Amino acid sequence: MNDLTTEIKKLEIETLDNLKLSKAKNTIRAYKSDFNDFVLFCSKHGMKSMPTDPKIVSLYLTHLSKQSKYSTLKRRLASINVMHKYKGHYLDTKHPIIVENLLGIKRRKGTVQKGKKPILINELRKILDVIDQQKSEDIKKLRDKTLILIGFSGGFRRNEIVSLDYEDLDFVYEGVKITVKRSKTDQFGQGSIKALPYFDNSVYCPVTTLKRWINISKISKGPIFRRFSKGSKLTNYRLTDQTIALIIKNYLNIAGIDSKNYSGHSLRSGFATSAAESGAEERSIMTMTGHKSTEMVRRYIKEANLFKNNALNKIKI
Repeated sequence: MNDLTTEIKKLEIETLDNLKLSKAKNTIRAYKSDFNDFVLFCSKHGMKSMPTDPKIVSLYLTHLSKQSKYSTLKRRLASINVMHKYKGHYLDTKHPIIVENLLGIKRRKGTVQKGKKPILINELRKILDVIDQQKSEDIKKLRDKTLILIGFSGGFRRNEIVSLDYEDLDFVYEGVKITVKRSKTDQFGQGSIKALPYFDNSVYCPVTTLKRWINISKISKGPIFRRFSKGSKLTNYRLTDQTIALIIKNYLNIAGIDSKNYSGHSLRSGFATSAAESGAEERSIMTMTGHKSTEMVRRYIKEANLFKNNALNKIKI
C-alpha cells in the first residue's frame, strides 16, 4: 500500500511539472501574481481561496470591476482556474453565477480599452535623433539605438529582444536573418526566423546599425544586448525586459513625448500599425510579429486605417 501511495505521489509531482512546462515562465509568474491578489481578497473577507467556489470568484470579479478593465477580469479568472489545476482542484468557471456576472459587467462597462500608444515612424525618428544628441558614451548610444531599431523593425516582444544571442544572427546579402528560439506563442521551442532587409536610408537601417554595434562592442558570442557597469564598461550580462521599457520611456521623455502613454510593447505595436498604414498584408505582418491569432493584428490594421479610409476625406469644404 505504501509503495502504491509513493507511486501516486510521484505521478502527481510529474503531472504538476508537465502542467508548468506547458506554459512559459513569464506566463506562470503572471498567473501567480494574479492569484495572489485573489488570495488577499479572500483573506480580507474571511473566505477560502484554495479550493474556492464559483460564488467567491464571482464576488471577487464584481470587486475588481470597480477599477479594472473587462480584459483584466477575464485574465484573473483564467489565472485562478490555472492555479486550481496546478493544485489538483476543479473550479467550474462556466458556472452561471460567474458567466452571467461577467456578462452583466461587460454590458455595464463595455470592452473598449484605451491601451498604450504605438511608437510610429515619427516618434521613432525623434527617439533615434535624440539618442544621437546625448552626451553619453558612443558605445552606449549605439546599443540603445540598435535595440530600438531591431525591436521596432522585427516586431519583437521585449523578452525576445533581450534573449537574442550572437549565434542567432545570420548576415546575408539581403540583410540579416534572426532566429527567435522561443516566444510566447511558441511554447514548444520550435523557433522561427525573422528577416530584416537593408534600408535605403542607412541612418535608420536596423541591419547596418546592428553590424556597427557588433563591430564596436566586439561581441562574438552570447547576449547581443548587454548591461554596462557603472564605469560604462560593457559586461557579459544581458539586459532584462524591464530595462528595455525603461530605456524606451527615458528617450521618449527626452524627445518631449509623454512616456506615460507608452510601454515596452510600443515598439512591437508601432511596427504592426506602421506596416498596416503602409499597406502590408495581414499575413506578412503576422509572419513578422509571430501573432497566431488575427484578432490583434486586425485591431492594428483597423487603427491604421482610421484616417486612410475616412469618409470625411471625400468631403470638400
